[in-house]
Amino acid sequence: MCHYCGCREIPLIKEFIAEHERVTDAAGDALRALDAGDPGRARALVDAMAGELTAHWRGEEDGLFRVMRADPEYAPYIAALEVEHRELDALLPALDLTDPAGVRTFTEAVRELHRHIAKEEDGLFPASLTALSGDEWDASMAAWRAAHPR
Repeated sequence: MCHYCGCREIPLIKEFIAEHERVTDAAGDALRALDAGDPGRARALVDAMAGELTAHWRGEEDGLFRVMRADPEYAPYIAALEVEHRELDALLPALDLTDPAGVRTFTEAVRELHRHIAKEEDGLFPASLTALSGDEWDASMAAWRAAHPR
């Protein structure tokens, strides 16, 4: 993970990273539950991941992604990230964690999730520092708040 550009000090980016950490923590706990022979606990953790990701993706896509997509330099990168969101969104609820094939699929999905997060935290988030205007940051934060009404 990048720690040199300062993007982690931006409140919105801090929120996104905190969400990433909650999701990866739940994924790790789910993998450990599967290793311990507790697919029920793993299922509950995967469902918690999916809930966290639903709000996270909405906040990203309606905010930061939307404003950055307006720049043709970032549009293909963002489109690929959104495809990855859709793939994981479809996969998580369909997983059969009592089946070894489902466990293998989930294990690979967690690896892919880590790669996806790196693309955001090491690529898109640092780029946002120079790409966004003040109004675009405000719009991005407003979209995050709308996705997290709590």
